[in-house]
Amino acid sequence: MAGHDASGHLHVSAESKAPYDEETLARLHVDAAEVISRYPQKRSALLPLLHLVQSVDGYVAGRGVSFCAEVLGLTEAEVSGVATFYTQYKRHPNGDYTVGVCTNTLCAIMGGDLIFDRVSEHLGIGHDETTEDGKITLERVECNAACDYAPVVMANWEFFDNQTPESTIGLVDELRAGADVRPTRGADKVCTFKEVSRVLAGFPDGRADEGVGAGPASLLGLRIAKDHGWVAPEGASGSSNGSSAASSSLTSTSDGKDGSK
Repeated sequence: MAGHDASGHLHVSAESKAPYDEETLARLHVDAAEVISRYPQKRSALLPLLHLVQSVDGYVAGRGVSFCAEVLGLTEAEVSGVATFYTQYKRHPNGDYTVGVCTNTLCAIMGGDLIFDRVSEHLGIGHDETTEDGKITLERVECNAACDYAPVVMANWEFFDNQTPESTIGLVDELRAGADVRPTRGADKVCTFKEVSRVLAGFPDGRADEGVGAGPASLLGLRIAKDHGWVAPEGASGSSNGSSAASSSLTSTSDGKDGSK
């Protein structure tokens, strides 16, 4: 399913521009009205509305662009300009699960490049391509913001930490088989791309507090600070006295003068 045109509204397929059926359109208008009501200027609702139409079509289709333009009083060119700028908005059909392999510096040297290559070979697809069954879209990701667990893979933006080629191949196979897959941290299972898009549109699924949010590696610095009694300096942020006090404290500790060495 590679080779789709990811450009603006004028170049998407005729099928992508086909009108919504009456029931879907009515539901979109109800949801859009709720989203728009949260903003003092309705054009500010464009980002969540793009997620909303993506939750219906699985990508930002031509008809999704037209819908957003109509309800927000924008041109289709303005909507397309935003939809083609942000990578979370897909301009061609996306898989049920976006599997993003971090190949930025730290993850790459820890095995991210090898993970991507092996999974790409296993699935028979490359970057931003989708398996024939429509289940998996594979991406190289510049950073998953979890360097303390490198190499990291995300499935629909849920974390899978300390991955290997074998564990990631197992992950995509389970997702393709329709199994409930639990991420390392966060929600109890990975939701579909459409389900996640609806949450990003501003309709919570009640699962925000499931699972572990931060693991031991992320909390290590906080634990060390508590063990040593380190606290943020009092007073205005960035004050010279506070900065000097903090610097002195850290220097003292590194010299072993606190008795830790």
